[in-house]
Amino acid sequence: MPVFWLSDENISFPSPELASPDGILAVGGDLSPERLLAAYRSGIFPWFNADDPILWWSPDPRLVLFPAELKVSKSMRPYFNQGKFSITFDRCFEEVMRQCQAPRDNQRGGTWITENMVEAYCLLHEQGYAHSVEVWRGDELAGGLYGVSLGQCFFGESMFATVSNASKFGFISLVQKLKSLGFQLIDCQQQTRHLRSMGARTIPRPSFLEFLKKNEAAPTLRGDWGTIL
Repeated sequence: MPVFWLSDENISFPSPELASPDGILAVGGDLSPERLLAAYRSGIFPWFNADDPILWWSPDPRLVLFPAELKVSKSMRPYFNQGKFSITFDRCFEEVMRQCQAPRDNQRGGTWITENMVEAYCLLHEQGYAHSVEVWRGDELAGGLYGVSLGQCFFGESMFATVSNASKFGFISLVQKLKSLGFQLIDCQQQTRHLRSMGARTIPRPSFLEFLKKNEAAPTLRGDWGTIL
């Protein structure tokens, strides 16, 4: 399969079905809000190291979570029943990204969250499309996650925890909230045991793209989720 080089002027993407077997579709372009939103609407996301050109991916199969299939393990229930953490939305988006940026064992965050990525997603946040979940233990930011919301789909990007189970608490809390608001799908992008343990599963890329096509007609819950939710 060829890897496509993107034009700096044209934000359109080739069909995701043309991605390589490992999921790489295209190289180049920029991280403008317009291009990022076009990518997510097409089932594509950027993921690249600091020294690499921008790489655009569309894996097959795709790891997703349907909110109705969320699994909350017995070990997590005391965290909710006893109020061990509290949750906010969109209170400190950039700080969540910075925490995800710091390398940690067994987490996806690392050098792939470049300074250009931070700048790009903070701009998407200012425009009301990118959102963060903050998990607090008292006044301490103990965990969190961020992603992009379009229609009835939330595209998860990365999560972090400095306290055990804080990222799980944040993810579960987000899914429960989005379920109550009628969201239909959480895109987890790539396969991890962490997300599978909470009910995520793979679906074929054509099924994922068909959902996104239907999702285009759904209104987007845009704005500051700290005041909306």
